[in-house]
Amino acid sequence: MKKTKMMKKNYEFRNVLSKGQYYSGKCIEVFIKKNHKEKVNCIGIAIGVKIAKAVKRNLIKRLIRENYQFYEKYLKEGYFIVFLWKKKVPIENANFHNIKKDMKTIFDKAKIIEEMV
Repeated sequence: MKKTKMMKKNYEFRNVLSKGQYYSGKCIEVFIKKNHKEKVNCIGIAIGVKIAKAVKRNLIKRLIRENYQFYEKYLKEGYFIVFLWKKKVPIENANFHNIKKDMKTIFDKAKIIEEMV
């Protein structure tokens, strides 16, 4: 069973971006905020329009979603998580392994990942 919801509303993003804890990797930035109401994680992905055209933006979103799915079963429940692509990082650096390394280091820093077997 999937224990993750997608954030869609603007006020949800603003709330996490203003009150959440900031973590940075080489390609992605992540804002994490405790969710006291539900026992599920809510994720949001925001890629700026100025970064690339729609095809490249959607590619980055897909890669982030795939990597999140990999770590989903190891994450603690009850968090809002917003992923942002760094503006100064070229789109050519968007590959599965770079994003996977970033997510692992960020989740370790945030202490929301449990031991992986």
